Amino acid sequence: MIHLLFSVLGVEVAVLFVLLYKTPLRKVAIMGLDRLKRGRGPVMLKTVLGTVIVVLTSSIYSMTKIGERTEELGSLSATDQVLMSRHLLEASLMGYFLLLALVIDRLHHYIRELRGLKKNVEAVTKQNRALEEVKGGGSDEIKEKEKEIASLTEQIKVLKTELEASTKETKAAEADASALRKQSEGFLLEYDRLLEDNQNLRNQLQSIDRS
Repeated sequence: MIHLLFSVLGVEVAVLFVLLYKTPLRKVAIMGLDRLKRGRGPVMLKTVLGTVIVVLTSSIYSMTKIGERTEELGSLSATDQVLMSRHLLEASLMGYFLLLALVIDRLHHYIRELRGLKKNVEAVTKQNRALEEVKGGGSDEIKEKEKEIASLTEQIKVLKTELEASTKETKAAEADASALRKQSEGFLLEYDRLLEDNQNLRNQLQSIDRS
């Protein structure tokens, strides 16, 4: 039990140093801790921690009993001294184990939060740069659009003048057409009158011939 606790403490200390200093091994340790906190990992960790707490409580209870027996006898026997030392060592190791586990858990949590904050800051910085680029490009586009609008306005003015001129020409042509129509109507009336005169003359000539 004591050898196992020493080995686990050694692993915890190594993991703690790896997390404290920025090295390539930190990513590996963080990935391993991430996997431990997923799936069945939390259940296993809670089981191990619960077992350690039960054993720690048992060691403390055993030391309390030895202390009570020592008060009754007035001195510690050799067996009680060995048991007391063993239980004290186990309790100390398990306490250190729980403390280092808590420190590693909190350190891992803070490192993850720090990375998330860095990513958010980088994302915000990229967004600001993109907005600045869009603003800079947008001003150039606005100037080009203004130039296009000005040229289109000039073209509209030219088209308006051309339309006015064509409207005047159309009105003049309509006036000429109406005058010609009136003249043609007069010609038609005159033609009808001449036809009637011609017919009358023919009739007169025929009557003269008969007489």
